[in-house]
Amino acid sequence: MHGDLDNVYKTIQHHEQIHNTKVDLLLCCGDFQAVRNEKDMDSLSIPIKYREMKSFWKYYSGQEVTPVPTIFIGGNHEASNYLWELYYGGWAATNIYFLGHAGVVKFGNLRIGGLYGIYKGRDYRLGHFERPPYNSNTIKSVCHVREYDVHKLMQLEEPLDIFLSHD
Repeated sequence: MHGDLDNVYKTIQHHEQIHNTKVDLLLCCGDFQAVRNEKDMDSLSIPIKYREMKSFWKYYSGQEVTPVPTIFIGGNHEASNYLWELYYGGWAATNIYFLGHAGVVKFGNLRIGGLYGIYKGRDYRLGHFERPPYNSNTIKSVCHVREYDVHKLMQLEEPLDIFLSHD
């Protein structure tokens, strides 16, 4: 997705029209790039030549409205400063929900869980030590899965119907 919500939602609407069907929910398995403003681009772990505002900011500001409820997790190319503000999960924009670093929500009869980031053994057992503004190392490690977050999900007693991962 890489922040290009306009294109994704247009594709969904096109699919709905062609197949005379309704998409109830969009799930995104990372690299969502919830970039609200120019400052958020400083926390994207991508080469500078690829840094671009794309369209999430329109949904964040209310200029555009999502045509379908959206749930996402973080990958390794995220506006990490914003997602850190939503560590436990929450509404990133109207009708767009971030599952947090380790979260579970219920959508209709579906129980959906997810884990933020990618696995890197050197950081797995560490706590979340990164804080904005990120440097050249922490901008990458902030997107690494932590044992702590995995253990939170292991405490679940009820099964999940869907699990989202970026790995």
